[in-house]
Amino acid sequence: MSDNDYIDYSKEEKSAPKKQPNVDSKKESKSASRPTKTSSFTQILNGDFLTKEFVLNNLNYIFFIIFLLLLVVGKGYYGKQLSDDIEAAQQEVDQNAAEYIEAKARLETITRRYKLVEKLEKRELKETQNATKVIRVIKKDNE
Repeated sequence: MSDNDYIDYSKEEKSAPKKQPNVDSKKESKSASRPTKTSSFTQILNGDFLTKEFVLNNLNYIFFIIFLLLLVVGKGYYGKQLSDDIEAAQQEVDQNAAEYIEAKARLETITRRYKLVEKLEKRELKETQNATKVIRVIKKDNE
């Protein structure tokens, strides 16, 4: 017979005598005809899942997903770093504001009127008792 000839297996099965398989041969034939399936967990541990055609055909998509996962992790670290920097800057601003208020309070206590009078008495300067006078000069537009 050539390779292109049609083979009718149904006629051959009718002519062949049927034998009764015993129970043990059924179990053996099932296990022999079908490869044993391993669990997904063992395939992952062995690395067998990487050789499957589905994974090989979708490597670009898998790498893209891994890249996105790395971006998400990086974004988390960047956000944490930003929040730490903001917190440190806020503490510095609060410290500077407290120093400003403290310096302003010291300046007000030092420059109070009665303390200035006491310091100027050493130089023999006295506080005036008369109110200050303002001299205003009015300019004319023609001149």
